[in-house]
Amino acid sequence: MILSKRLLRRTDLTLIAAAAAIVIMSLIIIGSATHVNTPSEERYWFVQRQGISILVDIAIAAFLMNFDYKILQRYGNHFYVFNLVLLILVMLIGQTALGAQRWIALGPISIQPSEFSKLIMIIALAAMLEKRGKIDSLMDLAPIAAYVGIPFLLVLKQPDLGTSLVFLAIFFGMIFAAGIRLRILFGIFAAGLAAMPVLWHFLKDYQKMRIMVFMDPNVDPLGAGYHIIQSKIAIGSGMLFGKGLFGGTQSQLNFLPENHTDFIFSVVGEELGFVGCTILLLLYLVVLWRGIRIAQNASDTFGRLLAVGITSMIAFHVLINVGMTMGIMPVTGIPLPLMSYGVSSLTTNIMAIAILLNIQLRRQKLLF
Repeated sequence: MILSKRLLRRTDLTLIAAAAAIVIMSLIIIGSATHVNTPSEERYWFVQRQGISILVDIAIAAFLMNFDYKILQRYGNHFYVFNLVLLILVMLIGQTALGAQRWIALGPISIQPSEFSKLIMIIALAAMLEKRGKIDSLMDLAPIAAYVGIPFLLVLKQPDLGTSLVFLAIFFGMIFAAGIRLRILFGIFAAGLAAMPVLWHFLKDYQKMRIMVFMDPNVDPLGAGYHIIQSKIAIGSGMLFGKGLFGGTQSQLNFLPENHTDFIFSVVGEELGFVGCTILLLLYLVVLWRGIRIAQNASDTFGRLLAVGITSMIAFHVLINVGMTMGIMPVTGIPLPLMSYGVSSLTTNIMAIAILLNIQLRRQKLLF
């Protein structure tokens, strides 16, 4: 089915333009970050692979915009079960890399189910919250927390603390939009703060070290603190206009680890400077602004909750990723949406943008 001209005229071109600008910027920065770190015959392998993924994801996005998003509500529980199956499969047959078992090999590519699980959880939770209505007590909240808690624990088991924290951001954003009483929400935050000393003892040693180096990177300058130190040097050395593409010494000389994935914002800071970082953050601000507007104007509760969940997910990713590259957030391995290299992350975020566009198109229950 092809979208009617009437619906196409109502497409949020501002959101599309901002997301497209971020994706184009991503290809440029990935190309620059990986230029000297690979053999000449594979110099643009990462860019080519990301570019192919973008083309495939655009086709997926077009498909997602060609049906009424309300159909997703009918299959909320089905999506939830599918999500659990994927996360359990990771535990059984997943590949291990960088000390975590997060990937499933599908021929020449590896997918990270925990990335897709975030969007699946948003759909399933939106369907559940729409049925339950307002949350007036802890008894109302308990089954919702358990619903999110199971996949949260499965992701935490991998271990993937960063993605599990995204689940919490989605959860709190969506229950707030669902109308939870503020005294309950404040009580949860207070209980969480009080429980932190206890939770500390359940963290793995490397997770404790990440928090310690967040407070003082020089605690382990050649180990856990190395990423933060090199990232801050890269961003600071870019100054106002940066050193230019392919000119960042921290990135090009391979001092900056994971420069095309988790620390891609550091490359932006070093090579494009304060101006480049500001432009990128303004583009994210536009995406988040449009997400909030779409949530406000949604024609139904399910659509509003979907939009809030997606916007919460993107906002949390940007806040944590940019914060950790500047040393004001702990290192968690959360990618920068639409920027970091990675097929699973890119596909998840483009699908999320497509669902936002779908909600916006049908905000007044227009027909095909």
